[in-house]
Amino acid sequence: MRSHRIAWTLSFCLLFAIPGKAQTQAPDPRPPSRNGSTPTAGDANEAQERMARELAKKANQSRQAMLKADTDKLLKLANELNAEISANPEALTPEQLRKLATIEKLAHSVKEKMSTPVAGNPMYQPPTPPMMR
Repeated sequence: MRSHRIAWTLSFCLLFAIPGKAQTQAPDPRPPSRNGSTPTAGDANEAQERMARELAKKANQSRQAMLKADTDKLLKLANELNAEISANPEALTPEQLRKLATIEKLAHSVKEKMSTPVAGNPMYQPPTPPMMR
């Protein structure tokens, strides 16, 4: 989770660290746009928006990869615990209780990661139950 926050922080720092047009009269090193004129502020805005979309896409791909790894681990632990319990259903051993606690923590982590918004998407709000009169 901490690496995810660090990645987001770096992404936003890179996004806002793009320098604007220099105030001196140095020649513009950028190539001319399609119509032959020099790039305008609108072109710079488009470039920033494109970069923001690319960063959001990469962040989403990273988030999906982390979720897949966590859910794979969760499924593996749950299957192992299920097999152990079905072999001896009388009482849970301390090792099985630890696995159960790990499964619970992982499940909460996956739920939290799935409800975290990505790049401007609204945060998931579970539906509210109907009011009883």
